[in-house]
Amino acid sequence: MKIGILPLVVKKVEEDVLKGVADYIREFYSKFGFEVEVLPPLTAGDLFFSYNPLRGQYLGRFFLAKVAEHRSGFSAVLGITDADLYEEDMNFIFGLANPHLKAAIISLTRLRPELYNEKDGEVLKERAIKEAMHELGHVFGLGHCENSRCVMHFSNSIIDTDYKGKDYCERCLNKLKRNLEGIE
Repeated sequence: MKIGILPLVVKKVEEDVLKGVADYIREFYSKFGFEVEVLPPLTAGDLFFSYNPLRGQYLGRFFLAKVAEHRSGFSAVLGITDADLYEEDMNFIFGLANPHLKAAIISLTRLRPELYNEKDGEVLKERAIKEAMHELGHVFGLGHCENSRCVMHFSNSIIDTDYKGKDYCERCLNKLKRNLEGIE
């Protein structure tokens, strides 16, 4: 069983963020027998058709579909992009997942501390880990959680992301364990 991590790059996905996310996912999901492989970066050049110049953003579902194209040999694939993503009726999205495609994508754009006049430190990496764990939870069949500290809690803003933890609450963890039984 293996989780792939695919950098989907418009300009730059930072190596330290990629490594931090991969290490955290590896540490957590290895308890369930998963390996984690970081795939070579892929440019998002063929996704420019999904760019909306009025919004200055990309439609996230096309990035998700691109990530899903690379799921062969993996139980799940997580894309990490620097593109600013949105979906219809939403101002922006931190990420998107589809359990049927076994794919997820997170965007670093709205996680960046400079967007909120903050100094960095490890903030971007921490936020990226939370969103990666959240979207992988969706891939593995978890819904949103009412527990505001659980990583599966819906983030309507960066405040929600900063408040929640990086891990699944006991209820979500138990459901995840059940869902992962029999996954290849």
